[in-house]
Parts: sequence; structure tokens; C-alpha cells
Amino acid sequence: QVQVVESGGGLVQPGGSLRLSCTGSGIIFGNKPMTWYRQADGKQRELVAYITMARTGYHDSVKGRFTISRDAAKNTVYLQMDSLKPEDTAVYYCDVQVGDDKHYWGQGTQVTVSS
Repeated sequence: QVQVVESGGGLVQPGGSLRLSCTGSGIIFGNKPMTWYRQADGKQRELVAYITMARTGYHDSVKGRFTISRDAAKNTVYLQMDSLKPEDTAVYYCDVQVGDDKHYWGQGTQVTVSS
């Protein structure tokens, strides 16, 4: 049974930092494409960051503030979030692509940036 679990969210003040984790079971992430998405209340899901075997990429709104990375030994993908802004408030989801069109993701983790 494949499971993907996001963790690390919470309440943080503007300018603060959080590190989100995405850990898989029943699946080896390896070099599979991984993507962090987020969805704020009343808004559509948007891509935050992705990582493939060749490169990383970021939404313009988080460039220079967020960093996506892998730890193969822990079967985990991270999203380091620095200089957080209120507009970063959302539920963050981790997605793994398997083959051409199969995706797995978890229940998400809530990030709230507020003073």
C-alpha cells in the first residue's frame, strides 16, 4: 500500500521559517519527479516547487525563499521555507509521479503565516 505523508507545518510569524517533510512508504521516491503544491482557502491549487533527476524549479513567488531537496536514505523530500509571508498560508501537498500518469499524494500539512 502506497502512502505519502506530509509533515512540518504549523503557525509561524511573518519572516519566520518552516521545513516541510514528505515521506513515502510502499514506494521508493528515488529520482521520481516530486512536486510540492499548495492550496489556500478559496483558491485553486498551485505549484510551489518541483524536483526531478535533472533540475529543480520554483513558482516565481517563492524563488529565493524556498528550497526543495531530497534525502534518498530517508526516502524523504523536503521543502525549506524561509522569509515566510502571510500569502504563503495554505495547505501544502507533496506529489510523486510514477510512470507516465500515476500520482500519489498525502493529506497535506497546514502552514499559517500570521502575526
